[in-house]
Amino acid sequence: MPTLVLGLLVGGNTPAMASPSGGEPTAVVSMGDSYISGEAGRWLGNSNTQAGSRSGTDRAYTATGYDPTLVYGSTYASGCDRSDSAEVRSSTGIGDVQINLACSGATTANIFRSTSGGRSLKGEAPQADQLAKVASTNRVKLIALSIGGNDLGFADIIATCAADYTVWYSYCHDDQQKVVDSRMAAAMAGVSKSIKEIRAVMSASGYSTNDYRIILQSAPSPIPRSSENRYPQSGWTRVTTGGCPFWNKDADWARDTFTPQFSARMKAVAEAEQVQFLDLQDMLQGREVCSKTTRLATSAQGPSAETSEWARFLVSGVMQGTLQESFHPNYYAQRALGRCLTLIYAHPTRNYACRNTPGRDASGMYLTAVS
Repeated sequence: MPTLVLGLLVGGNTPAMASPSGGEPTAVVSMGDSYISGEAGRWLGNSNTQAGSRSGTDRAYTATGYDPTLVYGSTYASGCDRSDSAEVRSSTGIGDVQINLACSGATTANIFRSTSGGRSLKGEAPQADQLAKVASTNRVKLIALSIGGNDLGFADIIATCAADYTVWYSYCHDDQQKVVDSRMAAAMAGVSKSIKEIRAVMSASGYSTNDYRIILQSAPSPIPRSSENRYPQSGWTRVTTGGCPFWNKDADWARDTFTPQFSARMKAVAEAEQVQFLDLQDMLQGREVCSKTTRLATSAQGPSAETSEWARFLVSGVMQGTLQESFHPNYYAQRALGRCLTLIYAHPTRNYACRNTPGRDASGMYLTAVS
């Protein structure tokens, strides 16, 4: 797409903005939903200790209480939950500044420009409109985008599957696969339009497509397949101890059918829109909630990136934080995601998958080329 000169109009509505002159700071920007906003960045693994620092897992603990703004800043009040460890904040060497526009709960409609049907969320303008301001005062080098999950109803799927385990004693995978299939085309159309909207904003701000990169990323499964779960499906330990209330068949569906399906469709959109794709479907392998190769933190043995879970468990019983943090990448995972973004930035072409190394922290993340 050619660079637009000052004064041209995009879609007949949005006036083009002057491009940065070259003296502005370089920037990396993240856009999208809770998987990239930093939701659950408050937590260093999981613990069933309800008081105090929760065995060292609660980064909001202040010795006299809890202050989530230490992690989420002013966005805790709105619920956007942009954490200090969010992927873009954990990346290194990409830009002078890291700017997080993502908001927990966002759908593709919250990305679009307002002139293209975009909708505000939690008191904030559509993210593309926010990007226009960022692009005019910074030299944007990279835009990381994670979106589409809420269009498919991720939260509703999780709630339904958990209720089928704890209340109805029935499976969810068959009905929920039908739901996913019925929503997939519209969700992917929204992802495609989101990329086009970002392109339009950048063009109107004086950028050519060679001035910056867009990386579209998928999402990992926060729960393991049944053979890798440390708790049996009989009894109540998956509910009361592990915080992963799913039947084996439903867990296998989530890990080995739904997650790969979502990644494959996102990759197809990335290729159609000619942007890079970062495949994260295996990023939490062996680090999921209730995984056999991880453990809960206790007062005797605190959390660590090497042994703790990298996703937030389902909050139940006495509340620890908020329900919306459940099944999102926690602090350790967000540091790892930042490393993934740093690694793929060094490869301006091709698509890549990012995986972890067992027993290692974020420094063990590595890329493999995706055909």
